[in-house]
Order: sequence, then structure tokens, then C-alpha cells
Amino acid sequence: MTAAVSNFIASYGLVAVFVLMVGESCGFPFPSEVIMPTSGLLAASGHMNLVAAIFAGAAANLVGSLIAYGVAARWGEPLLLGPGRYIGIRRHHLEIADGWFRRWGLLAVLLGRVLPVIRTYISFPAGLARIDLAKFSLLTFVGALPWCAALAIVGFALGRNYDRISGPVEKGAIVIALLVLAVVVVWYIRGREPRARET
Repeated sequence: MTAAVSNFIASYGLVAVFVLMVGESCGFPFPSEVIMPTSGLLAASGHMNLVAAIFAGAAANLVGSLIAYGVAARWGEPLLLGPGRYIGIRRHHLEIADGWFRRWGLLAVLLGRVLPVIRTYISFPAGLARIDLAKFSLLTFVGALPWCAALAIVGFALGRNYDRISGPVEKGAIVIALLVLAVVVVWYIRGREPRARET
């Protein structure tokens, strides 16, 4: 997925950034944590304008969020948890976003744009609740802009200093990969224990 997203952006530039970020905001598993840093890397190498990439990402986030809002407002959970499962939408995604939304209200739309998982799915409970569309749009864009900017700037800095930091980054990636693998193994083993007791 990461390689495919990066290659798509390298081939189609700002159009790819826009399309992928719209998809991410609609619930498709296109990670902004890959999309925006890749655009920053391309900007560092002179193949893309950094400011244009940031605004394209934020504008796409708004467009995708409005689509998700509209789908939820019009068709609700049956569509999200029915056909929506084919693009990766799961009930626990909606439950997490809904809990956040119920606790924080409109503020959740703003703050949720910088939180993994929540940022992708917060538009659905907002649409189900049919909150004010103008406020939703404003808070979505304002929340998405710093997120897109931060990720793109990280990619830009990485591109400008690649030779100096590639070694430490590579070692860090190996450590993180090993930690993730350990967590997955523990999760798998613990998940099997109750079944073993039941049998």
C-alpha cells in the first residue's frame, strides 16, 4: 500500500494528493501519514510545490469529509456497515468516532482531524447527527490544515536531510517493526487463550 501510494503521487503529483486525501476522508485505507510526507519529499526534490501540496491535502480532506457526512446523513449506518465494509469501515471505527463526537461535540470535528482513526471516521457520526454543515466545514478545514502541513513539512525536511538522517531513521524503523511484531504476537496469543479455556 505504501509503495503504491508513493508511486501514484510521484506519477500524478497534486492530482494524486487530492484524490488520495479525498479517499482517506471517505473512509478508504489511504493513510495521510504516507500521502503528505511523500508530497513533502517530492517538494524537497523540486517536483512539487510544498504550499500547494499542503492546501491540496487540506481541501481534499474537506471534500472527502463532506462526502462522508452526506453519505451518513442520507443513508446512515446500514450503508456504512453494509457496503462500507468493503472499503474497510468497521463498527468499532464508528464506535470510537461516535464516542469522541458525543463527548466533545463540534470540538471533536476540529481536534479529531489530528488523531489517527478518529480523523478518518469522525465525519460519519457528525453526518448521522446532522450537525450544522457550515460549522462542520469550517472546523474540518481548520483542523486538517495543520495536520497536512506538519506531515508535509516532515517529508520536506526528510528530503532535504536524507543523507544525514537516513541511517538513524532506518535503525529506528527496524526497532519499531520489531516492537510492532512483538505486540501482534502477544495480541494473537492472548486472543487464543479464552478459546482454549472454552474448549
